[in-house]
Amino acid sequence: MKHTYHIHGMTCEGCKTHVENTLAKIEGVTNVTVDLKQAEAEIEMKSHIPIEKFQDTLEKDGSGYSIHMPGDHQHTPAKKEQKKKQKGTGTFYCPMHCEGDKTYDEPGNCPVCGMDLVEEQTVSSASASTEEWTCPMHPEIVKDEPGSCPICGMDLVPKQPDLSAEEKTYKKLLKKFWIAVSFTLPIFLIAMSEMLTNNPLYNILELKYWNWIQFALSIPVVFYATWMFFERAYRSIKTWNLNMFTLIGIGAGVAWIFSVIGLLIPDFFPDQFKTEAGTVHVYFEAATVILTLVLLGQLLEARAHSKTNSAVKELLKLAPNKAIKVVDGQEEEVAIDKIEIGDILRVKPGEKIPVDGMITEGDTSIDESMITGEPIPVSKSKDDKVSSGTINGNQSFLMEAEKVGADTLLSQIIQMVNDASRSRAPIQKLADTVSGYFVPIVVLIALITFIVWAIWGPEPAYVYALVNAIAVLIIACPCALGLATPMSVMVGVGKGAQNGVLIKNAEALEKMDKVDTLIVDKTGTITEGKPTVEKVGSFNTSFSQDKVLQFIVSLNNLSEHPLAEATVNYGKEQKTELLKADGFNAVTGKGVEGNVSGKKTVLGNARMMEEVNAELSKTMLEEAQTYQKQGKTVSYLAVEGKAVGYVVIGDKIKETSAKAIKELQNNGIAVIMLTGDNHDTAQAVAGELNLADFKAGMLPENKLEEVEKLQARGKTVAMAGDGINDAPALAKSDVGIAMGTGTDVAIESAAITLVKGDLHGIVKAHNLSDAVMKNIKQNLFFALIYNTLGIPVAAGVLYPVFGILLSPMIAALAMSFSSVSVIANALRLRTKSIN
Repeated sequence: MKHTYHIHGMTCEGCKTHVENTLAKIEGVTNVTVDLKQAEAEIEMKSHIPIEKFQDTLEKDGSGYSIHMPGDHQHTPAKKEQKKKQKGTGTFYCPMHCEGDKTYDEPGNCPVCGMDLVEEQTVSSASASTEEWTCPMHPEIVKDEPGSCPICGMDLVPKQPDLSAEEKTYKKLLKKFWIAVSFTLPIFLIAMSEMLTNNPLYNILELKYWNWIQFALSIPVVFYATWMFFERAYRSIKTWNLNMFTLIGIGAGVAWIFSVIGLLIPDFFPDQFKTEAGTVHVYFEAATVILTLVLLGQLLEARAHSKTNSAVKELLKLAPNKAIKVVDGQEEEVAIDKIEIGDILRVKPGEKIPVDGMITEGDTSIDESMITGEPIPVSKSKDDKVSSGTINGNQSFLMEAEKVGADTLLSQIIQMVNDASRSRAPIQKLADTVSGYFVPIVVLIALITFIVWAIWGPEPAYVYALVNAIAVLIIACPCALGLATPMSVMVGVGKGAQNGVLIKNAEALEKMDKVDTLIVDKTGTITEGKPTVEKVGSFNTSFSQDKVLQFIVSLNNLSEHPLAEATVNYGKEQKTELLKADGFNAVTGKGVEGNVSGKKTVLGNARMMEEVNAELSKTMLEEAQTYQKQGKTVSYLAVEGKAVGYVVIGDKIKETSAKAIKELQNNGIAVIMLTGDNHDTAQAVAGELNLADFKAGMLPENKLEEVEKLQARGKTVAMAGDGINDAPALAKSDVGIAMGTGTDVAIESAAITLVKGDLHGIVKAHNLSDAVMKNIKQNLFFALIYNTLGIPVAAGVLYPVFGILLSPMIAALAMSFSSVSVIANALRLRTKSIN
């Protein structure tokens, strides 16, 4: 019989394979087929097996997957402890992303590659650092403000902040490293003393007793300081997720076990393995030095990892812990997490703005460079928006909180950076493919090395065979290959965030480097997106300009479109009285319609007029074209099917647009402007920007079709826009770029968001993508060339000609620094200029 179940928790091909293998081991199961995309498992069984059996097997496996019947999405694993108490302050993930974007609730090591999990930096972790006060005699007393202890009366002192999981891991590794060094160093000195003529140590004790001392000294190194490597190696073999620790465990383990057996039963070995004194050659120094050097590598990696997400840490520092809340005219200091939407806050000179909101009183200038990457302070006044984490200038102001907590721009930026850092770039498939075969091939090469040296090597052949086989196992470094892409992506995404370029995923970062065609919208993308009414005209003597404005404002008062908002604001300035309006309807790309004072009223472009059969005479069109040729937008007003007037709206071209377009063109990117505006307006804007390619009168479906046409011609297309009408084309393009000043729909549809919302951000995004992809290719080259050259050298290919052999200890040192070199190269991106 055959049943289909839903599997929860799978994120990658590794998860799929793991679930298939785990369920296939259950007695009575004949075949298991897992569909990763559908998150389903089709299980064939000899007779019915209760679902509880499958669930129990997955739970015991400890992978975090759960199984349930299709549609029953409420089922969760019946674990005794569903979620262990979290150590540290964030979410934990594998730096090599072995299981995609899968995260863990506590620190530890990756079940696939064995590397230490990294802590994600979040706003919640930053807010957790709010200053607290405690009693030195009674640490259980914790308060938010200074005072005296209610138990003993002593003054409370500031509480020391808890270490992050990252720092805890580093300190734990550092402690183990020094323990390993203190025991490994004497072992190494004892072993190396054999190279001395008339070894003075032999005057104290015989060689066999020094071997026993080496054995005793190696126990703390193997079974305490570096035992985790053997645990990871065992798990990797058990789950067949072979990795770096598989090789280290086998290599160092073989050396140590061989030495122990040689110490206990020396007669088991042939004379080739023995010294002149009759003792077996022991390799306690090789095993412990290898393990200690690998531990040093892990220590350096832990320290280097803390720098790869430094961009997020810098952003987190922007989040203030406290704010000044104004209640009934009185000011009080409150914790940031106590602020609610609608609260009135005072921001004093030089302070960080606590949450997103709108200025209700006062004028100031605000430094937004930490979010937009632009160094010049921005002037702000009443009704202007302000963002959390930006820094106030030298004026005090009041603001109303509009977005708090995870909804603030700063929180969203940090979350987007974290999500993008954990995503996988397509180029990583190469590393994944190589890594899948890497460890078995290395083990095979080590076996071949042993056999070749044992048969054709010089005496003692077996000693040479063992040492060189161990060197092959130790020098191989699959982790350097695995880290090559994610480290560059993590640093690059953080670099982008610091410069106002938000990357949704690594795929977008890679594709942006290949873009050869850029489509840009006009309003809000090339222009400032802050339209203003420049003229209201009348076509009909019975409809004065004031009446035309009154109908336009009354109808547009029901709309949220930027052009509508411009007319409403103009109407307020002119103190226009609103008429009763209802039946409002927006026609995307054309205009709006409704009833004003009981009359059918339509406002829109020429297409809208055609749709409602409101004829535009030649005179009307010529009058409108006068303004359109100046780059203005003209909307016509029709009442009861007759064109009665028009409104002229201007939207200034952004200062950065012309320069950005020129830079993009110089980089070989063709720039095309698509706009819903009329041809004359589009031509005027294109002429000012030296844009040869543009299309006017484009509806959302037309923009989508244009993207598809370009893609069909083999072009890699990026689309930049800011409105709802851009969303389909943004989603269809190879890389969708949303202006941060635009709508949520546009931002959601895009792969890259520009916080400041100008075209120069696209130049930054392209430069960032180019730098990251070069860095990834460098890392992959380093990792591949390192293993390509290192493994044969360790195997002894240079010995016949040059007499060169690679000590396993030197191999361990090289392996430990290979991953660190990849991370160090990725960190160079932090100093790269993308402006």
